[in-house]
Amino acid sequence: MGNKYKVVVLSLGGSLINGTGGFNIDFLINFKKFILQHIKGGYRFVIVCGGGQVCREYQTAAKAVGVEKFSDLDWIGIYTTHFNAGFMKILFGKFAQDEIVKTEKNKIKWNNKILFSGGWVPGHSTDYDAVVLAKKYGAKTIVNLSNIDYVFDKDPNKFKDAQKIENISWKEFRKIVGNKWVPGANAPFDPIASREAEKNKFKVVVMNGNNLSDLAKVLKGEEKIVGTIIA
Repeated sequence: MGNKYKVVVLSLGGSLINGTGGFNIDFLINFKKFILQHIKGGYRFVIVCGGGQVCREYQTAAKAVGVEKFSDLDWIGIYTTHFNAGFMKILFGKFAQDEIVKTEKNKIKWNNKILFSGGWVPGHSTDYDAVVLAKKYGAKTIVNLSNIDYVFDKDPNKFKDAQKIENISWKEFRKIVGNKWVPGANAPFDPIASREAEKNKFKVVVMNGNNLSDLAKVLKGEEKIVGTIIA
């Protein structure tokens, strides 16, 4: 890609694509419109798709039938991300690169507006893949789009006194998510990816993907948003 384009890396949570209630059609329509509008403004997007609820359902079914190895459960998750990435690629038609990134070793000559990626290998989530692609294509900010507004200091589903976090250092954030990756874990940004992002001095914005007006602010470099900034 030429330097005249501004490259943005989005880590797109799979539950935004297909959540507990089925496909999020409204989100998909609005997200497509948003991306195409910003392409006209000179942006190019790397969009790394997660597995989301579908991934966890497959993993739960596999466990029920006796699958125990972490690597096997991870591969199930990876395959669901490939399907999600392929689905999204088709939704964007001619604006999307034909090839989907399925491994770090893929040698893709990116010459279109949008490059989609799924997961790569066991041991981490697609958040890590987003960090690697940000490094490859020169993006210093990664936007993690999920169905939550903020990172909290502890699980808000378990603790009523959980406090939202608007800004946090990588050192403090890593105390929250720990150092170990567990397949199917629902961390706001996975521990392995966090370590790599800190090493590369990346900024990560964790925000609700349905809040596209604030995503537009992030693309402009604004920081007064509903979301958590990790740096």
